[in-house]
Amino acid sequence: MKVISLADYQQYSPEKMKKNNLFQTERFFCDVYCLEAGQEQKGHIHGDQDKVYFVLEGTGTFHVGAEKHVLGVGQGTMAPAGEEHGVKNHTDRRLRVLVFVAPNPA
Repeated sequence: MKVISLADYQQYSPEKMKKNNLFQTERFFCDVYCLEAGQEQKGHIHGDQDKVYFVLEGTGTFHVGAEKHVLGVGQGTMAPAGEEHGVKNHTDRRLRVLVFVAPNPA
């Protein structure tokens, strides 16, 4: 059994958003996205995958389809397959987000 601590997944990059993989199977993956101030995951679409974002630290602007919302610690949202989605750290502090995608697009 793989046991992890979320505190161990806090790698950031000054160049771009950093993805830290927690778990991955052929059916799903789970990452922690770490975004420095001003970084973003540009809008994109997964044709057959649903994605869940859940904020662990900081505040960010999340968009799913035509909607945008600012989410903070303890809040989350889902991007259904076929909907454009992304996240931007619009603040001057770090943003850390737990992400689930299923099925795994790999």
